Amino acid sequence: MRNKLLESVEKKVKRTDIPLLRVGMNIKVFVRIKEGSKERIQLFEGLIISIKGEGSSRNFTVRKISYGVGVERTFMFDSPLVSHIEIVRENKIRRAKLYYLRSRKGKSAKLKEIKK
Repeated sequence: MRNKLLESVEKKVKRTDIPLLRVGMNIKVFVRIKEGSKERIQLFEGLIISIKGEGSSRNFTVRKISYGVGVERTFMFDSPLVSHIEIVRENKIRRAKLYYLRSRKGKSAKLKEIKK
């Protein structure tokens, strides 16, 4: 059971512009990067392999392959550093966490797309 004070604070920081995300989706995350006094937006595109937490501490992990090396990055749902998120495609999955993709390469690491 959550504390009422905690829920009231979470309501203030909760973002409504983030789409409904699920594990197995390929997404584009637009992240605000500060370099000195300048600010720019950097794109991170990959597959959601896990979603953890609840309330304002919810986060999701995105994995991509960059120059043959697997790169994972974790983002908070309500983070002000995330500018916006675009869904590229949805994949058919049968697991809640896709950690097994870390050990896969090539065709065995591919997921089937859900056609709409």
